[in-house]
Amino acid sequence: MTESISTRERLAEQVQSLRDNWREGGPLRSLVLALLVVLLLASLVLGFWWSTEPDAFPVRERAMVRAEQMAVEPVPGFVTTATLIEMTETLLNKRGGYLSNDILPPGLWLDNIPNWEFGVLIQVRDFTRALRRDFSRSQSQSTEDKDLAVAEPQLHFDNNSWALPSTEAEYRRGLAALDSYLGRLVDPQDTNAQFYTRADNLRRWLTDVENRLGSLSQRLSSSVGRPRLNTDLAGDTEAHQSTPTSTEQEVKTPWTELDDVFYEARGTSWALMHLLRAVEHDFHDVLTRKNALVSLRQIIRELEATQEALWSPMILNGGGFGMFANHSLVMASYISRANAALKDLNDLLAQG
Repeated sequence: MTESISTRERLAEQVQSLRDNWREGGPLRSLVLALLVVLLLASLVLGFWWSTEPDAFPVRERAMVRAEQMAVEPVPGFVTTATLIEMTETLLNKRGGYLSNDILPPGLWLDNIPNWEFGVLIQVRDFTRALRRDFSRSQSQSTEDKDLAVAEPQLHFDNNSWALPSTEAEYRRGLAALDSYLGRLVDPQDTNAQFYTRADNLRRWLTDVENRLGSLSQRLSSSVGRPRLNTDLAGDTEAHQSTPTSTEQEVKTPWTELDDVFYEARGTSWALMHLLRAVEHDFHDVLTRKNALVSLRQIIRELEATQEALWSPMILNGGGFGMFANHSLVMASYISRANAALKDLNDLLAQG
């Protein structure tokens, strides 16, 4: 009993000594502060390294390398599907990996790259849905592909789930299904896996792209918050809407979300640029017959301009013709021009 009391007293003395040491700024306090400073600096450097956007990649060359690795000859749709897979792999395996669901520093502190990831992810989801719904089917009554029926819902999983299950695990299952589809696509013995390079299939996906770019253009332009007339029912005198709205309204993106929308637009443009380059290869004959090849290349050129280096340390929101730039309006200009060219391309594809 005496020995037990003595042990407790020694522990209490040691704890008190540590407290006194800490209050007096002794070695323990200095060591802890030094470790915190080192961890903070390491997180800042790592965060800066992770915040670099992935470079563009040559879609045809990467697809040919993949074909060599698989020891197969490319078929219609191979380059486009391989590009979709490459984009998804980049999303998961770039610097820092997938950051949108991080709960620890430095990923927790970053928001530019997670918004870039979301822009890419939206295009990956849209194209996977188009692949399942249109490109892989000969007509509306045909059976959907078994691998694409798995890939689409997997890639639509919550993009912010950290665990049980993690977002990365679910997306990798979708990626595996896309790999399986690609393997079956180049297998001459498997006639169930198809990719139809038809103009009507391409038009349906491009219509989805138009809607996405139109929304992004409006959100980017709203950085200035100018009054806008309500044109929701324009063009149809018999049209109605569920909830009445004012004839004039001011739509303005909050200043805290300006960089979020900007980087989402960068990610969207990066993804579309690659997909359209792949489409140019796989749909070359269709586009040439419709005299639409130049229109597609002009869209790609506008999207390439959105990927130019950003030299400012932050997204500026200058107004009018003032001294400071408005990066959101510059991005909106490129995306609006790409969207206008998309409408022209869709009109060309609709012609006989």
